[in-house]
Amino acid sequence: MDTPQKRERFRRYCGGRRPSATAPEDYPVVDWPAPFSGSRAETDLRAAYRLCRHITRTQDPGAYAVLRLLPPVLHPAYWAVWAGLTVVDDLIDDRDATPAERAARADRWMAALEADMAAGTSTDPIRHALVDTAARWHIDLSDFRDGVLVSRNDIDHRHFDDWAQWRAWSRGHIVPMFDTLRILLGRAGVPVDFRLDRQESYEQLNDGIRLVDILTDLRTDQGEDKLLLPDEILNQFPGAEEDLLRGRWSPAAADLVAELTSLARRWVNQPRLAHGMHPGIAITGHALISFLLALLDAVEAAGPALLRSQPRPSHMTRARIFLPARIRSALVWSLTPVTVPVAPRSPAATGPRPATRPVPDTTTFQQPPRHPSGCRPPQIETEAMPTHVAVIMDGNGRWARQRGLPRAEGHRAGVAALHEVVYGALEIGLPHLTVYAFSTENWRRDTEEVAGIMSTLREEIDQDPFRELNVRMRWTGRPEKLPADLVESLQHKETTTRTRTGLTCTLCFNYGGRDEITRAAAALARTALAGELDPDFIGENDFSRHLPLADVPDVDLLWRTGGEQRTSNFLPWHAAYAELYFTPGHWPDVDRRDLWRAVSEYGNRQRRYGTAQPTSASATRRGTGAGR
Repeated sequence: MDTPQKRERFRRYCGGRRPSATAPEDYPVVDWPAPFSGSRAETDLRAAYRLCRHITRTQDPGAYAVLRLLPPVLHPAYWAVWAGLTVVDDLIDDRDATPAERAARADRWMAALEADMAAGTSTDPIRHALVDTAARWHIDLSDFRDGVLVSRNDIDHRHFDDWAQWRAWSRGHIVPMFDTLRILLGRAGVPVDFRLDRQESYEQLNDGIRLVDILTDLRTDQGEDKLLLPDEILNQFPGAEEDLLRGRWSPAAADLVAELTSLARRWVNQPRLAHGMHPGIAITGHALISFLLALLDAVEAAGPALLRSQPRPSHMTRARIFLPARIRSALVWSLTPVTVPVAPRSPAATGPRPATRPVPDTTTFQQPPRHPSGCRPPQIETEAMPTHVAVIMDGNGRWARQRGLPRAEGHRAGVAALHEVVYGALEIGLPHLTVYAFSTENWRRDTEEVAGIMSTLREEIDQDPFRELNVRMRWTGRPEKLPADLVESLQHKETTTRTRTGLTCTLCFNYGGRDEITRAAAALARTALAGELDPDFIGENDFSRHLPLADVPDVDLLWRTGGEQRTSNFLPWHAAYAELYFTPGHWPDVDRRDLWRAVSEYGNRQRRYGTAQPTSASATRRGTGAGR
């Protein structure tokens, strides 16, 4: 949100003049601010981190207080990331500039960051701290880029029809910052294990943080065209939105604020969220929730003053929340072995560092390699294209045994076949591909074979064969029993590719269909027990929203190789109406042409969905899992 304070900080950061939107060379080089440079002996890097700390503390005192509860060795890194996002947000929110100028400024700042990452240093203090953080903690700042991308897309006012659209936007803002916090904690030797059975609680907390931010910033929204809220809630209070935007505290406006405050309180109040986590993380989580609830108390107490000033908890309330938390967290971190990073060598000694690979946009993606035979993909009409193909990749072990090879070699050959199928899916424009790689029952296999599968997956992630392709990678399955480094790599791969818009390739690893349904039922039961859902009115949509793959469309075509004709506990909910397609060949013998044949076969099927009138697959388009 644009405020006079942010404008003034923006002016100071830009050296007192507005950067040109057309000439990149006019972008000002910011000198180290004298108030934060300390003594002459203090390095520029220390001055840069001090500036980041100052921006974090003055812009968002609550966030600053929460971040101070985390390991002290990570504080400078958190300040750098937070200050960087704040500065870019100021560039984007400056109302004195046109939308095109604001977008150009953000793009230039990010382009300069990429150049600075390659050089290993920067003349800009904020970017200098970010470059050092990335090198010191071995992170690629992909989450930072994602956060900037979402903010940049907000230059044109967003419109949300319902809460589902609003939540997708909200999580795009908050999740990148949380992911950065989690990755840095992991680098310091403090892994943060997110439990899948609490996924809904994590998401609701994210939504609650965003809603609290909107409620506390109502004063700055005056003069805007629209509140960042969905029509689903605004339409329940006619006239409230216009009154709030014009600074009028009407009964409708008061009722809307009361309803939003109550909703935010339910989302934020997640007392079980940190159970089982590291004590230091649990203390931080409880303090964050307590502070958010205190902010909501301040919103309720403000009344009409909400439109004149930003509500804040009293000094006594903040001290009651954070002082005991700081004492406890300091004790915990003093007893916790924490990895202290080695300072990166200076660029002069090492030469320029290679640039970290940014998350590519749609203009930089490469086309998949051609098939060795030179064959081209078939022309498939849009109406005949399945939205979602799921594959049980069966037959790796038998393929290896027939050739006198260890079973592990069959799994390696299966990876090459998966590459081929992904290439073929991209060539025909398939939106979703889900593959069954390792089930919860596969732990019963020989220990050596299981270890080989884990090793093969690690190699695949490290080699990143789809990095230049427009492929979004996702993972679903249980993190329990999997090596911690493998879980982190899978989650990181999801994070770094989530802005890609081509093929969505979902890896089902340590996955079981019945287990997925059991966990969804448990989450639904907790929602009902909390009074947020009436058990007498629970429908399919309510259940599907609690599935790990709630936003993935139903499976149109389920394909199994290897000659077996069963679904083996694979996607039982999503594949309820899937067309089944079985082929005798083993998975390592598959290439993209087999996928094309499967898709062509799908187009010839007659689908009824329980009706008497047969319908060709090409004439029927299935909705998402949430819209059954």
